[in-house]
Amino acid sequence: MARLPRLSLAAFPHLVIQRGNNGQSIASSAGDRQMLLALLDQAARKFSVAIHGYVVTDNQFQLLATPATDDGLPKMMQFVGRSYVRYFNDLYGRSGTLWEGRYRCTLMDADRFLLACMVYIDLMPVQEGLVVEPQDCLWSSYGHHVGLRSDKVVTPHALFWALGNTPFAREAAYAALANAGISADQREGLTQAALGGWALGDEQFMAELQKRTGRRVGKTRAGRPPNPTRAF
Repeated sequence: MARLPRLSLAAFPHLVIQRGNNGQSIASSAGDRQMLLALLDQAARKFSVAIHGYVVTDNQFQLLATPATDDGLPKMMQFVGRSYVRYFNDLYGRSGTLWEGRYRCTLMDADRFLLACMVYIDLMPVQEGLVVEPQDCLWSSYGHHVGLRSDKVVTPHALFWALGNTPFAREAAYAALANAGISADQREGLTQAALGGWALGDEQFMAELQKRTGRRVGKTRAGRPPNPTRAF
C-alpha cells in the first residue's frame, strides 16, 4: 500500500519524531547535540517554524513545532536532516543513512493536546531512564520552560504564556504540570499518532481538518491507537 503524504499544515502544532536507523546513535557527544540544535535553530528561523519544545537523546530527537506555512516544517526537517548527516558522516568517517526513513509527525488540536505534548517531550529522558529528574537533562526544553536557563531554540506557544502573568508564574505552573506528568496511555497515544501520521483532536476538529486536506486525517476505527485525553 502506498504511504500517505505527510500531514503538515500552517498554524497547527506538530509532534515530530526522527529516529536513528535501526536504533543507532545519532549523537555521540555534547558537540553533536549542540550541532543538531544549532541546525534546528537556523532552519526554524529560515523556514518560519516556531519550536515550542524539543528533546535530543542518543538515538532520536523529537520536536513540538508550529510552522507558519504548509511547507515550512518539511523544508526545515529536510534542511536539518541533510545538513546533520553530512556533519556526522564527515566527523566519524562514515557514509550512508543516519535516519530511520523519513521523519514522522502528528498534527494536533492545541487546546486539547499542546501542554500534554510539551510534558511528554520534556519528560522523555526520565521515562527512558536516562536521568532521574527532568532538569538533569541538558538536551531538552524542560530547563527553559521552568526558568533554569534561556534557550534560543524555544519559542513559547500562546498556551504556555497563558499559564501565568509573570515569567515566575508561568514557570511554576509548568513545573507543576510536569510534576503531575501524563499517563502511559497518553504517551502511547501521542507516539502512535506521530508514527502513523494521524491528527489528534475531537470529532469536530477532525471534520474541519478533513475539509482542508485531500488525505485522510484519522485512522479507521479498527485498530485505533490510544487517544490521549486532555491532560490538564
